Amino acid sequence: MEKIISVQNPKIKQFSKLVSSSKERKKTGTFAIEGARLCFDAAKSGVEILELFYTSQAYEKFTEEIDYISSVAEAVYEVSTEIAEKLRDTESTQGVFARCRNTENETTLSSFLPDGKYVVLENLQDPSNLGAVARTAEALGIKGAVLVSCCDVFNPKAQRASMGSLFRLPFARISDIDELFSFSEDKNIKTVATVVDSSAEKINKADLSGGVFLIIGNEGNGIQQTTADRCTMKVTIPMQGRAESLNASMAACIAMWEVLR
Repeated sequence: MEKIISVQNPKIKQFSKLVSSSKERKKTGTFAIEGARLCFDAAKSGVEILELFYTSQAYEKFTEEIDYISSVAEAVYEVSTEIAEKLRDTESTQGVFARCRNTENETTLSSFLPDGKYVVLENLQDPSNLGAVARTAEALGIKGAVLVSCCDVFNPKAQRASMGSLFRLPFARISDIDELFSFSEDKNIKTVATVVDSSAEKINKADLSGGVFLIIGNEGNGIQQTTADRCTMKVTIPMQGRAESLNASMAACIAMWEVLR
């Protein structure tokens, strides 16, 4: 274990870039995470920990977690509280950070099975929503996710919101929805659009048996109309009261539950 005392240290500068820059994450094939629980979960999930940084205060509080992460990390550094303030992406940091290799659960559509239940996120732009959907998907038993022109899955906010699920849930990133429809037609997998439309079939009454790609749209605009029109079916979540729509992650939660029910 080495000590780093300068905020100008190249390793500290690189970590800070990974926190703020999707371009840097893509270029290096690495990403940054923060928090004792998340770093520990990454190590337990088999994520390659390239560098671990922690403060002496953090070690006193999270000794067991840091010892385990240190045992699998390629390099370990103790840093000052001043450096921790530079590295942090949270309001109140725990003083534990890790630079990781991109996870191996990123896959392609070809790995998805014809009878599986999958969630498709189209143009989702809030990384916290992406993480929340992934967390729910893993908890419910969804077999994988397809990200269509979404925000960066390795964004620190997405990773924190997923509580480790993005380390384990298989996901495929595509830029063109045509790729999804070509695959679903070839494998005879239903494409189900979740829409805010009273004329659509109520999701709790729909036949969601067999393989399903459940499509959730953008936070503000929902699913693109051209996408919805190409789907096997359109479903809607029945709502009471005056609410017109649901948050994207909440809608995804309810829809995934119905798909698996």
